Amino acid sequence: MNRFIYSFIIWLSIPFAILKILLKDSHDLSWKVKLKNQLGFIQKKSGRVIWIHSVSVGEFNASKPLVDSLMSLYPNHKIVITTTTMTGSKAVKNHYKGNVNHYFFPFDAGSILESFLGAIKPEICILMETEIWPNLIHLLNKKNIPVALINARLSEKSFNKYQKFFPKLVSESLSKLSIICPQNTYSADRFIKLGAKKEDLLITGSLKFDNNDSIDTDLIKSLTAMVGDKHVAVFASTRDGEEKLIIDSYLKLKERIDSLLVIIPRHPERFEDAVKIAKNSGLKVERRSQIKRCAEDTDILIGDSMGEMMAYYSVSDIAFVGGSLTNNGSQNMLEAASLSKPVIFGPSTYNFEEISKQLLDNDASIQVANADELMQTISELSADKTRSDMLGANARKTFEANQGATNKTLRAIKPYLKA
Repeated sequence: MNRFIYSFIIWLSIPFAILKILLKDSHDLSWKVKLKNQLGFIQKKSGRVIWIHSVSVGEFNASKPLVDSLMSLYPNHKIVITTTTMTGSKAVKNHYKGNVNHYFFPFDAGSILESFLGAIKPEICILMETEIWPNLIHLLNKKNIPVALINARLSEKSFNKYQKFFPKLVSESLSKLSIICPQNTYSADRFIKLGAKKEDLLITGSLKFDNNDSIDTDLIKSLTAMVGDKHVAVFASTRDGEEKLIIDSYLKLKERIDSLLVIIPRHPERFEDAVKIAKNSGLKVERRSQIKRCAEDTDILIGDSMGEMMAYYSVSDIAFVGGSLTNNGSQNMLEAASLSKPVIFGPSTYNFEEISKQLLDNDASIQVANADELMQTISELSADKTRSDMLGANARKTFEANQGATNKTLRAIKPYLKA
């Protein structure tokens, strides 16, 4: 596929993308802003701009150490952060208040991008992780605006897809990037095979290791009071299908598991589904938003809240990372690891390929094949505090040993920015 055909497909897809916004996001008061931004309509910014794009909450959280450093090192620049999702937008605004400018990421179409870029006139565009947008990269390159792909990762699954369907398009896009900062050697090798120049790559590690957000102590106290003195197993960022797998397996081993199950769906639109699945099992279910303390016979607490994951991990004894029982590549294991929690994840970890391997190699986590094995492992760890504590301590050591990606990334993009 060449860029002309790609552009034609993008224009054809825009009406469907607009319809999706109307159906999925219209409950949120920001939906009109999202629609305008994605069509290229934003308020013009004066002055010097550093533009950072992170798709959603996970990418934004990873970018925070870098954003903080850029704000400190380049006080004469304005920071523009774009996201694609509503949850990402809320995360940016809640964390930085009015200290950065937030917009929704525009559609990757020529005239829309021209309008967007004309309004912000960035000195550099910094794309997070896997955000390879051919028309944006082409246009920035044409305007001599440097483009950096940082905290970059490319799973084997994505590599095979690009190589099979879009080799020319991806190769041309990668060759126009000013710098690529892969998280690990696996991703670096795949980028090179797809057409990136070896001299344009600098392996920096993962920014996620540098995220050291303070946790709201009042929130932790509130959750601690909610769970009481129960042994707590947190199931974090679960995806569609995982709640049923977890609950069905729990029912098989319920007599051997003396733990409160705290299940936190990845996406807020699935909170209601998770509650229904749990209640249909016949178990005693509570919702975080509706109680102050779990009843003594509560089996499952549904974490129907956003932005509280680190607090959930803080009150946990064991942490399972969702998106890994189903084929979603897992969510971030490092948040639990940073808090010295024993980490468990399922077979699907392609989004965190090297991180999961490091945790396993350092005896800092346990990988399970299915939900039944997950529940068996929780049963064993809850009965063996020494083993549980050892896993948690090793997880923290692994987290600390891998810090430093922010400074490496700053050194990589410094040549493209003037103070």
